[in-house]
Amino acid sequence: MSEERLMDARGHRCPVPTLRLRRALEEAPAGGLVRLLADDPLARIDVPHFAASAGATVLEIVDAPDGAISFLVAKAP
Repeated sequence: MSEERLMDARGHRCPVPTLRLRRALEEAPAGGLVRLLADDPLARIDVPHFAASAGATVLEIVDAPDGAISFLVAKAP
């Protein structure tokens, strides 16, 4: 499994988390992993929708105790 790239978008409202995810996926190698941290509730809808449209896969969505949402996204191989 490849190393994760961390993108912290906490404190930003959509579409910023999705835009940061897009940029990270563009820079990631094929099959690369990006962990996105967001605290905008709309990210729970926007991130999976964007990932599907970009051909990426959301591997996990975890709610952190501090109210953030952690998304682990894999770029298509």
